[in-house]
Amino acid sequence: MKQKVSLVSLGCPKNLVDAEVMLGHLPMDRYEITTDEAAADIIIVNTCAFIEDAREESVMTILEVADFKQKGACKLLVVSGCLSQRYQEELAGELPEVDLFVGTGDAPRLVELIETQLGAEAPRSVIGTPDFLYDHTTPRVQSSPFYSTYVKIAEGCSNHCSYCVIPQLRGALRSRSIASVVEEVQGLVVAGVREINLIAQDVTAYGHDREDEARLETLLAELVKIEGLGWLRLLYAYPDGISDELLDLMARHDSICNYLDIPLQHVDDTILTAMNRRIDEAGIRALIERIRRYLPDATLRTSFIVGFPGESDEQFNRLLDFVKEGHFERVGVFRYSREEGTSAAELPEQVAARVKKSRYQKVMKAQARVSFRKNRQLVGRIEPVLVEGYSEETELLLRGRSGRQAPDVDGLVYITAGQAEIGDIVPLKITDSSDYDLIGEIVEDV
Repeated sequence: MKQKVSLVSLGCPKNLVDAEVMLGHLPMDRYEITTDEAAADIIIVNTCAFIEDAREESVMTILEVADFKQKGACKLLVVSGCLSQRYQEELAGELPEVDLFVGTGDAPRLVELIETQLGAEAPRSVIGTPDFLYDHTTPRVQSSPFYSTYVKIAEGCSNHCSYCVIPQLRGALRSRSIASVVEEVQGLVVAGVREINLIAQDVTAYGHDREDEARLETLLAELVKIEGLGWLRLLYAYPDGISDELLDLMARHDSICNYLDIPLQHVDDTILTAMNRRIDEAGIRALIERIRRYLPDATLRTSFIVGFPGESDEQFNRLLDFVKEGHFERVGVFRYSREEGTSAAELPEQVAARVKKSRYQKVMKAQARVSFRKNRQLVGRIEPVLVEGYSEETELLLRGRSGRQAPDVDGLVYITAGQAEIGDIVPLKITDSSDYDLIGEIVEDV
């Protein structure tokens, strides 16, 4: 009889790809994937440990699914990913409910570890070096909708921002070959995927660790040749890696969404230096001007950290004023999380939690006004929209996303008139908007 396996993936899309690779390594003659945790013989929780909130969510999820060892069929609870990789020594004592801990690079030997654990007494914690890099030959079970998926073009990071634990959890930058990425994308497009989201800790660093000619620009030049590809989207672009060649490619090829996610983290020069970021306020402003010159209609997303150690009221207000200037259609805000093992954790003048919360709320409120204004400017325009299904509120409305909206993190488009199949990319006239969502009607003849 096949063992039923359920997997819960937490955190970012990069984690989701890892989860899909883990599922892909399960031999289908011996394992069956289920979304019903109560019926699962084996439950895997793929965790995130990037910041404190993510760790708390991971632990709470582990404790919740652990109930299925008493109330359900579960006989093996596996915890994988960043939490295991980071706290391999502490977790075994703190979470006795867990039978097996595996790290971020252990997907290829997951079945071996599970079967060893099921068969006899075995080590509860088996954490390898985070050096795994999947490629086009790696088995993978796609869990995202059939029309959209993520493709990880590199693993790890070598930027070493002072607040970040990713290099400890994921290792140094490791880039796939251009041929491998192209072959994977070709296969996905043949299978019906319309939207490919290229992801890495820093997509602009792609290829810098390799001795061949692989760079993001050369990769994109090959990917845009793939027949049937609808949208290519770039996620997480380090600001000093955005070249004129990249912007020119985006301007010339309709299949590359005019969308850039550029985590800036701050605009005050002193804070940026303390964060070990390789750009200052002048460089940020010059970058935005350069992007708008090549891509006047681009949708820009960024993220900022408030409450970094030593952030004064004056420095925060400089950031707040910058947000109010309205450079970005989308902004994510994080309250600084003091992460053990990072250089920022040792800095003096740690900011109080209540101050971080207040600053977070001020930036979010300011950006909501900017987002609303920018969405109102789209009313009356015709935009391509990827149809994703029916609205959660009513089956009378279709929903989708425009090229300006990345999956999971941005708003939606609600379609009030016209018919289309799920996965279609259709022209839509924008008739109304809110802070984050758009409303429109399918245009039959364009």
